[in-house]
Amino acid sequence: MTDPIPPPTADDVLAAAARIAGHAHVTPVLRARTLDAAAGCSLHFKAEHLQRAGAFKFRGACNAVGSLDAEAARRGVVTHSSGNHGAALALAAASRGIGCHVVAPEGAVATKLAAIASYGAVLHRCEPTLAAREALCERLRVQTGATLVHPYIDRNVIAGQGTAALELLQTAGPLDVLVVPVGGGGLAAGTALAIAHAAPATRLVLAEPRGADDTLRSLQAGRRVEDLVPDTVCDGLRGLLGLPNFGILHRHRSGGAPVEVIAVDDADTIAAMRRIAVHTKQLVEPSSAIALAAVLANRSRFSGLRVGIVLSGGNVDPERLPWQS
Repeated sequence: MTDPIPPPTADDVLAAAARIAGHAHVTPVLRARTLDAAAGCSLHFKAEHLQRAGAFKFRGACNAVGSLDAEAARRGVVTHSSGNHGAALALAAASRGIGCHVVAPEGAVATKLAAIASYGAVLHRCEPTLAAREALCERLRVQTGATLVHPYIDRNVIAGQGTAALELLQTAGPLDVLVVPVGGGGLAAGTALAIAHAAPATRLVLAEPRGADDTLRSLQAGRRVEDLVPDTVCDGLRGLLGLPNFGILHRHRSGGAPVEVIAVDDADTIAAMRRIAVHTKQLVEPSSAIALAAVLANRSRFSGLRVGIVLSGGNVDPERLPWQS
C-alpha cells in the first residue's frame, strides 16, 4: 500500500498539536535515578503508556479523525491494526460520535482486541498476514464508504504522532538524543519532523527488533526493504516501514548526522521491560521497552548525555508477561 498524497511537514505537526489539545493527554515525563546509573546517562521518559487508549497511537488517530470534514465523518473510518492503533481509532471515532471498523489479525493480543471492542468499533478478524489485513480493509472501505486511516502512512497520523516529541522537548528541555521505537514508522517519522522544527541539534535514534530490522536495512541500502518476515516479541513493531515514513527518515539529519537505527535482541528488550517495571513501577509493552534496551546495550554511545525516550504503550496482557514461564 502506498501513499498518493504528499508527506506531512513540521507545520502539520504543529497543526496537529493544536487540533488534539484538550482531547489527548499531556503525558508526564518520568525519571529514575537507578536507570540513569545503569545507563550512564540522564534519561527522560515520555510516558505515552499513560495516554488515552494506553499508547501514543491516540495522538495520530485523534488528529486524523479531527481532520475529517462533516460528510467524511458521517461515513466513519476503517483501519487494520494488531491492537493499539485500532483501539486508538475506535476511541477517537467514539469521541466524535462516528462509526469505526477495525480489521485485526488472528493471534493479536487479547487485551488489545478487547479494548477495540470496548470503545465501540466493529471488529473484523482475518489471517495474520499484511496482505489479508489490507484486502479486508479495502473491501470494508468500498462497502461502507468509510475513510481509511492507515496505522502509520496516513499523513495526519504521522503528524499527530510527532506531538509526543514536541511535548517531551517542551517539558524536559534540550536533549542530546531522542530514542523512539520503530515499526511501521509513524512515530519515528513524526518525531523526525518535530525534531527538525523544535530541536535540530537533537540526534534521532530508532530502536528496532533484530528480528524485524527492515528500517535498519532500508536506511543502509537507501531504499525500502520489503521482503522481511518479522519475528519478534514486539507485536507493535512487526509492521514494515511505510513509504512516506522511509522518505522522511531518509532525508532527516540532526546536526548533519543521519538517523541512527539500533537493532535490539528480544531478550534485552524483555530485560528492559522488567527493569522499567521494577524501577519506575510502570508496566509497558515490549514495543515500548525496546528504546531503553537500545540505550542499555550501547552505554558508550549515550554516556553522559541527556536522552529522551518515548515509552510508546502499555497495553500488556497481565496473564502473558514475557518473563513468566
